[in-house]
Amino acid sequence: MFTRCDYMKFTVTSGAVVKNEQGKILLKKDPIRGWELPGGLVEKGETFKDAVIREVKEETGIDIEVIKFCGVSQEVERFVCNMWWLGKPIGGELQVSNESLDVGYFDIEEALTLIKNEDFKKELLLCLNEPKPFYASF
Repeated sequence: MFTRCDYMKFTVTSGAVVKNEQGKILLKKDPIRGWELPGGLVEKGETFKDAVIREVKEETGIDIEVIKFCGVSQEVERFVCNMWWLGKPIGGELQVSNESLDVGYFDIEEALTLIKNEDFKKELLLCLNEPKPFYASF
């Protein structure tokens, strides 16, 4: 029988690649991690899909429609499991929050330059280019 200390629980997040009509990607600038895709922790009693809609709104001011599930990325050493979605903006206005120093839409090349974390870049490209759904581990 396992005790609570015999295993680590995973943190589950839900994030999105949000593309506007011009094909630009929505990014937010986190106070610690810098530029990244919007998303965050799935809360108790919340679906993965509802979590990403809420997180994008909280972090960027943008309301989204989830178009499809893209896949899962696992941060093995950090015990984090990330659910990824493709979305499109349907309302709201760009605004910063306590979770974002800046927000904006950027073409893909600029987004890849702004994002400094290599895993975040891989996740963006997986959402855009890989057959769905994908699984990746880092």
